[in-house]
Amino acid sequence: MHNLLKDKVIIITGASSGIGAAAALLFAKAGARLVIGARSEGGLRNVADQIRQAGGAACAVPGDVTDPSYAFQMVEIAKGEFGGLDGALNNAGTMGAGAGVADTSAEDWDTVLATNLTASFHAAKAQIPAMLERGGGSIVFTGSFIGYSATLPGMGPYAASKAGLIGLAQAIAVESGTDRIRANVLMPGGTLTALVPDALTNPQTRSFIEGLHALKRMAQPEEIANAALFLLSDLSSFVTGSAMLVDGGNSVSKV
Repeated sequence: MHNLLKDKVIIITGASSGIGAAAALLFAKAGARLVIGARSEGGLRNVADQIRQAGGAACAVPGDVTDPSYAFQMVEIAKGEFGGLDGALNNAGTMGAGAGVADTSAEDWDTVLATNLTASFHAAKAQIPAMLERGGGSIVFTGSFIGYSATLPGMGPYAASKAGLIGLAQAIAVESGTDRIRANVLMPGGTLTALVPDALTNPQTRSFIEGLHALKRMAQPEEIANAALFLLSDLSSFVTGSAMLVDGGNSVSKV
């Protein structure tokens, strides 16, 4: 694992906490040089500092993924600081207000779709040309079991946005496969992050979510990061256009 990403230049969004932060720390240990982004400048710089203190290389680029220019900014920094781009974990996301579809405001719908889906389009649009310059690369989008194998009440915009990532990845896979660019969607089950704050503070909520999984527990962010490492490394060289469940058996559990 130590050299799986040796000298690869990788962008990670949503890297100030949760899955993104865990991925940044793991990828750095695997030899990657990183450009990490998030809205939380303090959290982002803390992750970058940890990487540099451990002897790794990371540039922190605070910003908002819903701004199309931000994706291009991160790519230009990857090229300017490290010479190019080999991979990306487009991980930033939001859950939305949690209202039923009939009660969801157009504003909330637009915000969730802009953050989870449209931002990934802008990211890929910026990343693909840079990867072509390197002779290929790997793009990973963080999706969810929600919108694929199941959903929950109040998750309409989130489910729609995460389902859309699968179609986006499939399109990139067939368009760019001959250029040695792969695209996949990582689909976590319930994970202990700030995106699901009740699971961190409310034992009843956590117990309910754990019960949805065959393993009867939630994932640690590092477990999802391990799967992202696989998809970004050459170990997954024949994997593209896939929706890869890392869901603790959520999709097969009925008891």
